[in-house]
Amino acid sequence: MTPEEEFKAAREKALKEQGADRELVELSRRWMLHTARHGYTYNFRWMGRPIIQFPQDILALQEVIFEVRPKVIIETGVAHGGSAVFFASMLELLGDPDGRVVAVDIDIREHNRKAIEAHPMARRIQLVQGSSTGADVVAKVAAAAKGKSPILVVLDSNHTEEHVLAELRAYAPLVTVGSYVVVMDTSVEYAPKELFPNRPWGPGNSPLSAVRAFLKETSGFVVDESYDHKLLISVAPEGFLKRVAK
Repeated sequence: MTPEEEFKAAREKALKEQGADRELVELSRRWMLHTARHGYTYNFRWMGRPIIQFPQDILALQEVIFEVRPKVIIETGVAHGGSAVFFASMLELLGDPDGRVVAVDIDIREHNRKAIEAHPMARRIQLVQGSSTGADVVAKVAAAAKGKSPILVVLDSNHTEEHVLAELRAYAPLVTVGSYVVVMDTSVEYAPKELFPNRPWGPGNSPLSAVRAFLKETSGFVVDESYDHKLLISVAPEGFLKRVAK
């Protein structure tokens, strides 16, 4: 076994043990919920744009992108554009001149659109305004991805089970074998309902309940538990879905 192989084997063993440490998992979850009182995820920017994610998830998505090397990254939920800029910058680092981000949101506010379109990464970003589950938007995204491979999808818009399940049914078929659909905010399932007083989602009606329903419909995707084990602090527990078959 080479030194690199030994390092990888030791790391994988440690990750499994870490993921099995229920006290650590629970402490991490409690820490995350406590930070929500302070809007912790709003503290970070990527290349000048608010990204509204835990740094751990940003790093994990970087690992996915480097592993998959997608030609197209489809993102639902734009907000301030930080994630779209992040994805575009990763494609820039990979050096593929044709790598593109297709970013969808039902309401791309004008000041955010202007900032994204003025950004150095703008040439890699296609903004699509409309409901991510609307037939016209799904068709537009599918057209942008047609003939491209690999394709990676990240879902981060409306967090109700109905909406996320509809997104999974619409966009998961575009994901190529070996790539991922990453469902953000599955952690809603573990948060108290009162954390979302003005939102339609909550425990039992969340991205995670959508993921679980979706996985009952297909054998083409599995949860990549290695990300749960390594991250601990993540808005996407059970949300890194790897495509293993068509």
